[in-house]
Amino acid sequence: MTVVDTSVWIEYLKGNREIGRVLDQMLVNREVMAVSAVFGELLQGAGNNRERTFIMGFWENLPSATETGIFLKAGNLSFEYKLFALGVGLIDCYILAFALENDCAIWTLDKMFHKAMDLIG
Repeated sequence: MTVVDTSVWIEYLKGNREIGRVLDQMLVNREVMAVSAVFGELLQGAGNNRERTFIMGFWENLPSATETGIFLKAGNLSFEYKLFALGVGLIDCYILAFALENDCAIWTLDKMFHKAMDLIG
């Protein structure tokens, strides 16, 4: 399973064909895991009710996992690896903690997020 970061979803929703081809195949194969923080960010940026409904359709139909305690794990990851000092915010730490907890890969276009992933290994 793969956690698709907000940066990838944004490109997908903007119609990026290259990302669209890959993500569409992953969606068909049910390889994408829904994470509330990602979809919260997407909803925050929705321009209208049609976009909101479209985003919620993915949220309601993608596989998901329990997220209990993930914010605490995110805070601990940030503290342990000094991620805030690297410019990695708590939402990205949350996504990272979720992926680690659920043995998921992460697909992101965010360079700082890649730096955090490389640091943690």
